[in-house]
Amino acid sequence: MNDLCPKRKRGSRSIIIDSTDINLNLNWHAKKITKKSLEDKEYKWGHSTHRGFFIGMKLTLALEYPTLKPLAFLINEANVPESKIYPKILAELKRRRIIKPGDILFADRGYYSYGNYVISVREFKIVPLIFPRKNCNFNKLFNMMTYPLKIFDSKRDTKQQIMIYKKIIAKFKELIGDWKKFRSVRSIIEDVFKLAKKAYSMENLHRYTKRSVQKYCSLAVLLVGATINLGIREKKHLQAFSE
Repeated sequence: MNDLCPKRKRGSRSIIIDSTDINLNLNWHAKKITKKSLEDKEYKWGHSTHRGFFIGMKLTLALEYPTLKPLAFLINEANVPESKIYPKILAELKRRRIIKPGDILFADRGYYSYGNYVISVREFKIVPLIFPRKNCNFNKLFNMMTYPLKIFDSKRDTKQQIMIYKKIIAKFKELIGDWKKFRSVRSIIEDVFKLAKKAYSMENLHRYTKRSVQKYCSLAVLLVGATINLGIREKKHLQAFSE
């Protein structure tokens, strides 16, 4: 993927993350499948806005914006909340040395929690533009945005670290106050998921282990990246190619 797609440019990077259902082709209409019967399976019952109830797993994908280059993905059981997946995808991006201080991350309200905002800033030094819920207390949230005590380590340049955190927090306050205008940015990943499902056969998988699903998704994500690298990245082009 790195050979196919353009290299990262200097400055902050924008990243979109979202999750989608991975439906496994099990005929649960003919035979009742209970949650208990799936306890020793790697797939579980789940629910998505578009599909409704399904049995399978969940794919979480991170894309660079505006290039739409796939950066990383995770496979989880279908019933794992997105708010719990959020720290895992950040850890994966950090492990791959993809995110850097000051990067901006877009995510819908499924990833919302005060804790996820805080760890984004304190542990990963990124600007978390997670779309807030109606009951979000911004005063409480802003008061939680402080730099960690580890910056006072004698081996660190404390003043420089404080400046980095202050800039990240200031940028976060600026963007979160006007988050609605970024809906179109985040929504484009839904068209990428549609491309993967319709054009590269991820709609229904005949695979029933996490290892097998992960292999198939690796190929699908690679093909999506190659397609986008050919210039198919506008919303209308992605939709047309998927159909």
